Amino acid sequence: MRVNLKLNRVGMNMQEATIAKWHKQPGETFKSGDALYDIETEKVTQEITASSDGTLLEVFVPAGENVAVGAPVCAVDVKL
Repeated sequence: MRVNLKLNRVGMNMQEATIAKWHKQPGETFKSGDALYDIETEKVTQEITASSDGTLLEVFVPAGENVAVGAPVCAVDVKL
């Protein structure tokens, strides 16, 4: 099932973050717990991991760009 993953708030005052690095590229599969991408905020760099198995379909926000909390960052095909 295709799902758009959104940037979640990881700090109380976080309004946006920078996508620092993509660990997976479109077409690559991943397992639950695998790193998908890293975000950087004013205070922290954090690795964002997959919550289920799937395939990365599309990247909406390339590395180096800012994204607002709640905005979609990528599309994945998840295995239910």
